[in-house]
Amino acid sequence: MPSPESNIIPVLIIGTLVVVVLITGLFFFVIIYQRKMIKNQVALRRLEDERQQELLKAVIETQESERKRLAEDLHDSVGQVLSAIKLKLHKLDKQSDGKNEMLADTCKLTDECIQEIRNIIHNVLPPVLTDFGLIDALEALCNKMNSNTAIQVVFTKKLSPERFPSAIELTVYRIAQELFGNAVKHSDATSIHVELSKHGNALIMSFRDNGKGFNLDDVTQGFGIKNLHSRVQLINGKIDIYSKPLSGTITTINIPLPRA
Repeated sequence: MPSPESNIIPVLIIGTLVVVVLITGLFFFVIIYQRKMIKNQVALRRLEDERQQELLKAVIETQESERKRLAEDLHDSVGQVLSAIKLKLHKLDKQSDGKNEMLADTCKLTDECIQEIRNIIHNVLPPVLTDFGLIDALEALCNKMNSNTAIQVVFTKKLSPERFPSAIELTVYRIAQELFGNAVKHSDATSIHVELSKHGNALIMSFRDNGKGFNLDDVTQGFGIKNLHSRVQLINGKIDIYSKPLSGTITTINIPLPRA
């Protein structure tokens, strides 16, 4: 007759195996559950990123649409009114044989105002960008900064004349405008080098100044840096900013071009 101890041993073995199987099953269940949670979180983040990108794209498109409307309104309404005033003032000036100094000063102020309106229109919606493309527009922008500021601006183009998709041309131009604005306001630079090149299937713009630089850790959350990153992301590009105090700043934009 088997002893009670010999009857307990199989039960313990079976019980142990059941516990091991249950623990193993629970272990795999936890792993699968965690993977599903991670997958769902990644998918959710992707959806949130896509929504943010769509929202950002809509905001920038709205801004560009408003800029275009503003430029057209300035040209069609304010510009025409000022031109009509200018003609009448010059007519009055001729009738007075140029002897009315106040009238002559008013004519001069009107001319200056018309020129300022033209400058605003060119900044808001540069005709050279829409008519001739990014390369010519960047060169014109650099020449303008060279003439209107104390900073020596050098533009180098290392690519053959060609047009790029309008979204890329407009985005790169706006980025260049913002970089110039930041450099003029904050860098104390005396020289800026802008280079536009093409490597393989990528368009690259390099913007380098010899200013006072800054600590990247102090400005990574700044609106200006975020705005640059957001604009570049909309055209699937990459932006690299290198700067440190007293060493100037180098900003490089790398944009993949659609294959022909």
